[in-house]
Amino acid sequence: MSSNIRIEKTCEYCSRTFIAKTTTTQYCSDDCAKRAYKARIREEKILKSKHSAYIKKVAPIQELQTKEFLTVREAAALISCSVRSMYYYIESGQIKAANPSSRMTRIRRSEIDRLFT
Repeated sequence: MSSNIRIEKTCEYCSRTFIAKTTTTQYCSDDCAKRAYKARIREEKILKSKHSAYIKKVAPIQELQTKEFLTVREAAALISCSVRSMYYYIESGQIKAANPSSRMTRIRRSEIDRLFT
């Protein structure tokens, strides 16, 4: 059973007007349908890439927030400053740190929280 419906529509990809033979037609030609498909796939890949980059950026910070003792590098990443600035805070006495050995400095998480209160 065929219908002789003729509907004037606008292509969703190129915005040209065309005569559609069905009510579900979205594109004026096969080329526009293929180009729209490729654009949709490209956008999905970009969103997926942005999401994975965001996760890689946020996950370490969330992990650092749960630790009780931090290295100087981790503490610097947590408060978004340089490692040298963290050593300055330690040397000036603004942050208390412990040295279990000569090359191992640890900072208690509560000391960083105290810095901002």
